[in-house]
Amino acid sequence: MVPDEQKGIEDAIRHAAGLARLVVTTGGTGIAARDVTPEATRAVCDRLLEGVPELMRAEGRRQTPTAVLSRGLCGTLGTSIVLNLPGSPAGAVHSLETVLPVLPHAVDLLEGKTEHRTEGGQAASEPAEMRKVERS
Repeated sequence: MVPDEQKGIEDAIRHAAGLARLVVTTGGTGIAARDVTPEATRAVCDRLLEGVPELMRAEGRRQTPTAVLSRGLCGTLGTSIVLNLPGSPAGAVHSLETVLPVLPHAVDLLEGKTEHRTEGGQAASEPAEMRKVERS
């Protein structure tokens, strides 16, 4: 636990990213003046993964209309994923369950495992975007 201060949150995220491939924060994602976790996350991340928090908010809205007020982010820091979850225990669990299926693939990509797989799970000979398209 760290105080609701941007610098302290930034330092904690950087430290955790040096130890783990997935860094999860809870709380500080609302619109109150002290909610600065998204600002700290944005400050330390290399790239943002906009689709992840979009999915969390969309699914959260099914349970509570206030889920759209969450400002949580997800991004990369080196080879780690940083994910902001809501402070509500129920919201945090639901959000994590919603995005958990995509996180292993994201971690693999950051570790350089970029081989594309077919629907059957076999390695594709080349990425789909690289395949030649023949025109008649």
